[in-house]
Amino acid sequence: MPILILLISVFATAFISGVFGMAGGLILMGVLALILPVSAAMVVHGVIQFVSNGWRAVLLVKWVMWRLLAIYLAGSLSAGAVLRFLTLELDKAWLFIILGLTPGLIWVPRKYVHLDAERPAHAVLCGFVVTGLNVISGVSGPLLDVFFTETRADRRAIVATKAATQVIAHTVKIGYYILPAIAAGALPQTHWLLIAIPLSMLGTTLGARVLDLMSDVQFRNWTKWIVTGVGAIYVIRGVLTLSGS
Repeated sequence: MPILILLISVFATAFISGVFGMAGGLILMGVLALILPVSAAMVVHGVIQFVSNGWRAVLLVKWVMWRLLAIYLAGSLSAGAVLRFLTLELDKAWLFIILGLTPGLIWVPRKYVHLDAERPAHAVLCGFVVTGLNVISGVSGPLLDVFFTETRADRRAIVATKAATQVIAHTVKIGYYILPAIAAGALPQTHWLLIAIPLSMLGTTLGARVLDLMSDVQFRNWTKWIVTGVGAIYVIRGVLTLSGS
């Protein structure tokens, strides 16, 4: 049954990601954390999101901002180099709390934060902090979004470029957790990938078609409220877990 839940979640979250970007990954991470140990959840989430984001980037490849992506990569690789010397793995209660609080970043008043991923220095910082948060909590979409709110790009360029950056971030996350997950024998059998990967690609393709029907205003507003609602549920889950309820 957990595998069936996983496959349904893969399709649903890939579809949501195809439309709203970060929201799908946030939901999937929560589902995986419920049914798998943390290290295994991180690896499985990384693999699925690698495929989902990679396919989304392929579908929208003409919209990818390649210069920004190259600079982001430098920051991401720097984060990976630092993480080599650290051992980080949250327990499930704190994982849910941090997952739930992360969407709050998108509500920070823009008069206090002036980050623009199209500026080289900001792109390097984006790669470093987004990759770091992705390894710690499994999800970094809301933080990534903070760096894109000041860009002049439209929704397709934003989704395409964010998808490409997340391919990099999830690659680092997989590399960080794969050995602990294997050592613990916590990874599910690999045959589920034969179904999960095409499901992820199908969900992403359908979601991209819905994205074309939305306006930029609708895209930004719906994204905010969806991830905030999911985040609130995660915080409650984490607090209840800590209290032993």
